[in-house]
Amino acid sequence: MEPIRTTFLGTSGSVPQKDKNFSAIVISFRGETILFDCPEGTQKQLMQSEHSLMSINKVFISHMHADHFLGLFGWISTMTLNQRKEKLTIYSPKGGKEKIQKIMKEVIRPSFPIEYIELKKGVIEKNDYFEIKAIPLKHEIPCYGFIFKENDKIGEFDRNKAIKLGIPVGPLFAKLAKGEKVKVNGKTFTQKDVMNYKKGRKGRRIAIIADTLPLKQIVKEINQVDLLIHEATFLDKQKDKAIEAMHSTALDAATIAKKAKAKKLALFHFSARNNDTNEILQEAKKEFNNTIIPSELETITI
Repeated sequence: MEPIRTTFLGTSGSVPQKDKNFSAIVISFRGETILFDCPEGTQKQLMQSEHSLMSINKVFISHMHADHFLGLFGWISTMTLNQRKEKLTIYSPKGGKEKIQKIMKEVIRPSFPIEYIELKKGVIEKNDYFEIKAIPLKHEIPCYGFIFKENDKIGEFDRNKAIKLGIPVGPLFAKLAKGEKVKVNGKTFTQKDVMNYKKGRKGRRIAIIADTLPLKQIVKEINQVDLLIHEATFLDKQKDKAIEAMHSTALDAATIAKKAKAKKLALFHFSARNNDTNEILQEAKKEFNNTIIPSELETITI
């Protein structure tokens, strides 16, 4: 089973801290590296990580607050200096394209094409291996969370079953595995004739929930997610401030994880006023025990 690797480029929110960079996430799977949010300092963190900043072809911006997208310009400038040619696709909420292009026009002429896609509720990216779904959050401006989902595995191609049916070893095996019909000696065979469905499984899922008030409606969306990455800007004793700023507390995040029956909760996006990560962790663990606070540049593999 191919591993899904999630790297935390930073865990701070609003402002960087001495020991914490701005929050940004990288997911790598099946040869593709995807960036979620691109704050100031992202390219430097990428350089220190296991990921190449030139290998990223898709970036998802949760919302257009400075601490979530200002790193785009330095990163794009560096890739231009390195003569990148591959297309970069930027997904952002409505109005994001215009804001990014306005700044770009003043400072950078990219050496590569940039495609802009407006975020909307639902599946926004899909290929042979995974899909990415956007879910609306509740913040001061339009903001989205993301669910990365590995495609379900319906089963495994049973080579011995195919041979017993008289299907010759070779290209017909690949066609059947892809779901195509094939004919052998006048008989038509389909994928179901050669599959072992007992080896099927549901695809693994990772949810990234950025700046938001806690929302009951996302519980269904992230039900039984393998890894829930949720902002925890404030502590419960700062609940009034959290509501005013439209953010979540560590306890809020843990409550969501518990209700959603998540397998693991990773907290990020911490206020600089809360530099005691143990206090944040203990608050969350009272409600959801399998909670972690990732270190800078830590990678979680599932």
